[in-house]
Amino acid sequence: MVQRVSTVAFEGIEARAVDVQVQVAPGLPAFAIVGLPDKAVSEARERVRSALIASGLALPARRITVNLAPADLPKEGSHYDLPIALGLMAAIGAIPPDALNGFTVLGELGLDGSIAPVAGVLPAAIGANSRDEGLICPAACGSEAAWASPDIQIIAAHSLIQIANHFKGTQVLSRPQPKVQEDERADALLDLRDIKGQESAKRALEIAAAGGHHLLMIGSPGAGKSMLAARLPSILPPLSPSELLEVSMIASVAGEIRDGALTARRPFRSPHHSASMAALTGGGMRAKPGEISLAHQGVLFLDELPEFDPRVLDSLRQPLENGEVSVSRANHRVTYPARFMLVAAMNPCRCGHAYEPGYSCRRAPVDRCTADYQMRISGPLMDRIDLRIEVPAVTAADLILPPPAEGSAEVAARVAAARDIQLARYAAAGMPHVRTNAEAPSALLETIAQPDAHGQKLLREAADNMRLTARGYHRVLRVARTLADLDGAETIGRLHLAEALSYRALADDLRRAA
Repeated sequence: MVQRVSTVAFEGIEARAVDVQVQVAPGLPAFAIVGLPDKAVSEARERVRSALIASGLALPARRITVNLAPADLPKEGSHYDLPIALGLMAAIGAIPPDALNGFTVLGELGLDGSIAPVAGVLPAAIGANSRDEGLICPAACGSEAAWASPDIQIIAAHSLIQIANHFKGTQVLSRPQPKVQEDERADALLDLRDIKGQESAKRALEIAAAGGHHLLMIGSPGAGKSMLAARLPSILPPLSPSELLEVSMIASVAGEIRDGALTARRPFRSPHHSASMAALTGGGMRAKPGEISLAHQGVLFLDELPEFDPRVLDSLRQPLENGEVSVSRANHRVTYPARFMLVAAMNPCRCGHAYEPGYSCRRAPVDRCTADYQMRISGPLMDRIDLRIEVPAVTAADLILPPPAEGSAEVAARVAAARDIQLARYAAAGMPHVRTNAEAPSALLETIAQPDAHGQKLLREAADNMRLTARGYHRVLRVARTLADLDGAETIGRLHLAEALSYRALADDLRRAA
């Protein structure tokens, strides 16, 4: 007789159903796992054997075969321990043979019979709910699984003994409740009021947050670029329920959900400039999500932008356009969502003081030093950045001034109002998946971002003088649409277009200098 247990295999953030077939047959004692398992799955034999012994059970002296079907799908990870162990317990009569019917099972076993947390519980729970199945998972992941549906049956246990007692009726495991992470991080205290001066930079930060636009800040060391970027999450609206689910599924697959609690704060990822292409875009042996996917619906901050490997930076070009990244390997291909706001900071040159009045570079003429340093960033990548601003150095006179009256709360209110306008606009246009102006398709811009007569004349002249590409032209319209939304205007005026074009003028100057 073959005992069957349902579990999952992960392909990106999707959980594919896997049938664990356990057979205990006469023959020489052996324990074999087949079905294209990786090293972690093959090692489950010893963990399962020790966990059963610690729970007061012993494997029968017979031939045990475990098949993971479909056999041509690679099986990776330690979450197959629990379904294999429960399948064996049902096969030897330790739990009722039909107890596991209608359940998806995943969890890692300790040698003492305890059940350790695993990655991917939320996608597994969502997949089980779509198949009208319950979920058996580690107790540490129960709150995470409870977010999948209020109706899904969840058994979250600390050990094999608890599961056996639950099915026998001697111990009842209550359903875990969804849990929200208490934000105790230091960045919860960050506020725009902490920054003195830099009013133009704060304005650009507000525009980027309102429309989901990419932002590049260029300025001398100590000008406050990193401080501005760190306070961007404080003016972003909280995640909507659908966005929360998308972000949490990626974090779950990456194993970054702590104690099963989700958070409504938008992600803020800040990788070091030594990060590899696989670390940024995703990859590795198990094709894990990279920083751009972990920043989905949030912010990816790249400090010291020219210090990144140029090939790593150019790998961002396609995700910036498509909002997703595909990781291809010899035996499989995985696609992760990657709709993020790129915020980058850089010095004007290697010395960092090229924009200071009267500065004379010792390495070379200032223009040449600046051009050599900024040539590290390719033109196609620069063309995808909507807002480019110069962040001047803050003087001592600015630091003596009292804190500004307006802080993150006031700016966040304007950003939320502008985003509500955008949500209503794209929902009325039949595109509920589009949430910000930065995501708006080019074909729709002719309807929603049509400037008035004076604005059209200005845009036509600027497109010729600045040599705007087709992408640059559309990005100017998106920024102008965001500026109009911040003002509560139905149509785009000349002032909106003039301000939007001013944020590309810096990039045009940099491109000519390089």
